Amino acid sequence: MSAEAADREAATSSRPCTPPQTSWFEFLLEEALLEQHLQKPSPDPPPVQLIVQFLEQASKPSVNEQNQVQPPPDNKRNRILKLLALKVAAHLKWDLDVLEKSLSVPVLNMLLNELLCISKVPPGTKHVDVDLSSLPPTTAMAILLYNRWAIRTIVQSSFPVKQVKPGPPQLNVMSQVQQEKELTDNILKVLKEQAADSILVLEGALKLNKDLYVHTIRTLDLLAMEPGMVNGETESSTAGLKISAEEIQCQVCYDLGAIYFQQGSTNAAVHENAKEKFFKTKELIAKNGSSSLHFTIDEERLAGYCQACGVLTSSSDDASQQATPYSQIHSCMKSGNYQDLVKIFLEDNLTLSLPVQFRQSVLRELFQKAQQGNDALDEVCFKVCVCNTVCDVLQGRTIDIQFCQLFLKPSKEKIDFLLEVCSRSINLENASEALKRKMAAFLKNLCLGLEDLQLVFMISSHELFIKLLKDDERKLLVDQMRKRSPRINLCTKPVTSFYDIPASASVNIGQLEHQLILSVDPWRIRQILIELHGMTSERQFWTISNKWEVPNVYGNVILGIKDNLTRDLVYILMAKGLHCCAIKDFVHAKQLFAACLELVTEFSPKLRQVMLNEMLLLDIYTHEAGAGVSGERPPSDLISRVRGYLEMRVPDIPLRQVIAEECVAFLLNWRENEYLTMQVPLPLVQTNPYVKLGQLLAATCKELPGPKESRRTAKDLWEVVVQICSVSNQHKRGNDGRVSLIKHRESTLGIMYRSELLSFIKKLREPLVLTTILSLFVKLHNVREDIVNDIAAEHISIWPSSIPNLQSVDFEAVAVTVKELVSYALTINANNHFWLIIQADIYFATNQYSAALHYYLQAGAVCSDFFNKMVPPDVYTDQVIKRMIKCCSLLNCHTQSRCHGFLL
Repeated sequence: MSAEAADREAATSSRPCTPPQTSWFEFLLEEALLEQHLQKPSPDPPPVQLIVQFLEQASKPSVNEQNQVQPPPDNKRNRILKLLALKVAAHLKWDLDVLEKSLSVPVLNMLLNELLCISKVPPGTKHVDVDLSSLPPTTAMAILLYNRWAIRTIVQSSFPVKQVKPGPPQLNVMSQVQQEKELTDNILKVLKEQAADSILVLEGALKLNKDLYVHTIRTLDLLAMEPGMVNGETESSTAGLKISAEEIQCQVCYDLGAIYFQQGSTNAAVHENAKEKFFKTKELIAKNGSSSLHFTIDEERLAGYCQACGVLTSSSDDASQQATPYSQIHSCMKSGNYQDLVKIFLEDNLTLSLPVQFRQSVLRELFQKAQQGNDALDEVCFKVCVCNTVCDVLQGRTIDIQFCQLFLKPSKEKIDFLLEVCSRSINLENASEALKRKMAAFLKNLCLGLEDLQLVFMISSHELFIKLLKDDERKLLVDQMRKRSPRINLCTKPVTSFYDIPASASVNIGQLEHQLILSVDPWRIRQILIELHGMTSERQFWTISNKWEVPNVYGNVILGIKDNLTRDLVYILMAKGLHCCAIKDFVHAKQLFAACLELVTEFSPKLRQVMLNEMLLLDIYTHEAGAGVSGERPPSDLISRVRGYLEMRVPDIPLRQVIAEECVAFLLNWRENEYLTMQVPLPLVQTNPYVKLGQLLAATCKELPGPKESRRTAKDLWEVVVQICSVSNQHKRGNDGRVSLIKHRESTLGIMYRSELLSFIKKLREPLVLTTILSLFVKLHNVREDIVNDIAAEHISIWPSSIPNLQSVDFEAVAVTVKELVSYALTINANNHFWLIIQADIYFATNQYSAALHYYLQAGAVCSDFFNKMVPPDVYTDQVIKRMIKCCSLLNCHTQSRCHGFLL
């Protein structure tokens, strides 16, 4: 062994290796393995993942000899898998908090139904009709667990859930998510229909007053034995984990309180029931303690429920509840006693008992009432906002924008109240230095933000301000105020200021030109130009910035306007609008284009149509960058305008090619294939190359997948693209008399140049259109005679398999185009496995084996949930697997190469 190999071997052997994850089927083979695994400090896979794996395997449908899907068979393997899932749940002591957090509704529903089944609850029996006191303890406990989970799930489903931002669409993943959502909705529908029965079952459980038992791993093992070997042990009162009657009552009361509280939104009287259950829960926790083997109750949430019930129910007999700030605030809001409301907020600034979210919700409610026409509430809103702001300052939070808005016009009364709140919100004798510094910084910044010196003096002369800021800090603040304010003379003798010297006309023109360059306000641009033209009539102000660019087709028309001011205004408005459009500032672009349209409508029908065309392009850009990103279809009005532009036949109107290009791409991206194939006028197809290309693409996509005779449009599209990629050959005689062949890369044989075609394709986002054009170029690349490694693609069979004149095709340009198209397509959807396979094949064909293997693995990962499921055979074809084997071999990864060999 060489020294390098020895070093490499030593480095490899010294690395810590991660133990392999235990597979689900190993627990089937070794009976004692599950308990050993669960006893580990951090088992991998964790218990809840094992439950999912066991139940997923047990519920897999089977396929018979006629290839018909059958329900999962009730065989020994599936029964053991279900038993293993129950054992894992028993290890977790049937803690619904843990199970609900980690398992989906369908999985947990299946698990608890298996518990009912193994606990000898007859299937189809209504739980409300069963007498719990007559049942074995474990059976009664199974029924309780199921019905508790049912109402907890109903309550949980009523809470708003933040939607997960969707990634790029994948058909197989989307269908799985949709199936799980539909299954969850169906289960919830059944649970809600049975909610009344579940509530009656739990109410009946409160009357049991006896201990119950829940299944453990041992009792489940006993149940799995033959009936004769059990000897009734699982039916006795000593089997399983004992749950005391107090624990059961506490948990059931809490769950019933939650469902009653949820139902109170439609039936206020039910809040009384919720209050009774929550306060009973509170009593039981106080009596028995919050620790329990079987359950945990979120005491903070329970306290919130209790306070909410105290506010929502009339409880005159409960003086302590009436004394809470929540109930007082609710009473003040209900009666309109806003003076006491402000007093409560002011007092709470010292105690800080009210959460910031509650304070903000009260302020929002006051703002809503004020906006509905109650002007008297404006002052109350300001006072509550000040209390909240001072509270935020003391707790180190940022000042809310609402305070800044309400303080835009400060007055003596507002400053007085603000200083009163600050004084009453901090106890200077007991306050920490950090608290004092926060209040001092707030008052200091407040002074710097005020322009009225009288109001500044009110703050700086206040007792609190003097105590909080040191002498040198106050002097520094006064100096800053003097420098900032023009009202204060900094010296006794007046000095002539630079700004007092009258400016010359050239200085004024320069300043106005600078403002004209910076401004994007159409009205301000017009005012500046009027002033400039009033100063001089010799200048052409549309030339002052080299950034103002207008397309030549428009420039000739605009510069033909005779009036100098109108010409400058039209040119600058259009140039600035186009610039804003280019930097995606669509709001200002729309304002500038609208002003320009209004101006040219008065004197030029030609320029009016030009501006309508540019506004159409702007609306396309705005939709594609906004609502279009989330998949929202464009309004029908916009689609009609796009069609109208393509069909426009107004003579002598200057047209930009990019607008037609964007219009066709827009129709393809939003699947307007019917219009492009059937309704677009024939003369338009013959005169506009982008329309022709769009029509062929739409027709080809529309017929996929189709029979052989429907591939005529595919052949037409193929011929058009082949012509675009063809080169014109010319013969030239050299000085030595020999004839040489010259190839022109950008041929004019096709309907457009290859660079124009590539630019157009990069405006497309619709997956099927991109797949189609990518498939065409891949096929064109594979037709080459000297090709060694073919590239695979979807729908590749629809294209012709040969070209009459191979020498005319610029295959180097085709190869470059394929690479660029794949790179662009993956920016649209990086998880499209067919595009990833194309990228991998390209790397394989160019001997970049590491990159090729990376993309082959990525393609398999995205379509198999990171290899948790089988990779579809149409993704990992035999050719792909052979190429992966070759990549591994050439990269000296022989073990991986051997593993891939087993897949063939």
